[in-house]
Amino acid sequence: MSEPKRNVLILPGYQNSGAGHWQTRWEELDPSFTRVRMPDWDHPSRDAWCRALDAAVASVDAPILLAAHSLGCLTTAFWAAQYASAGQLARIAGALLVAVPDPAEPHFPQDASGFACVPRERLPFESIVVCSTDDPYGGVPFSQACAKAWGSRWIDVGPRGHINADSGLGDWDEARGWLAALGKPR
Repeated sequence: MSEPKRNVLILPGYQNSGAGHWQTRWEELDPSFTRVRMPDWDHPSRDAWCRALDAAVASVDAPILLAAHSLGCLTTAFWAAQYASAGQLARIAGALLVAVPDPAEPHFPQDASGFACVPRERLPFESIVVCSTDDPYGGVPFSQACAKAWGSRWIDVGPRGHINADSGLGDWDEARGWLAALGKPR
């Protein structure tokens, strides 16, 4: 019996993911990848972003994988801890959480509201936190602490900045492999 098709919801961060970003490239490569449209990319509100994620989860067939970058990672954690119903959470097969930003860092977007006090509850689905050693928005200790609290596998990709279009990752096949493996029996 074949495995059911898994839908991927892409959760970009502050100001969305533009041309050349691995999230945009993934969406262009595969029609099962859908970007979650946030109400305001330049003035992120935790409440509005979590409600947008909840609506997106409700609108697609399960099982669902989440491919989050930056503020998309924090949105995922807040949504899972404070917004999602048990039924919504059961639809999530796993989450790839790339470049988790630290709201206490000086580079954190001043236009973002409600993202402080990051949830430290275990995520109710399999997850991977991917970190760069020179990310100006979130350091290794913060990333490791989030991964431990969320029950996530932690991957260090070395010095790759904010793991965005400027990181030169192209289609980032390695990370697509990590995402594809989430929620599957080992």
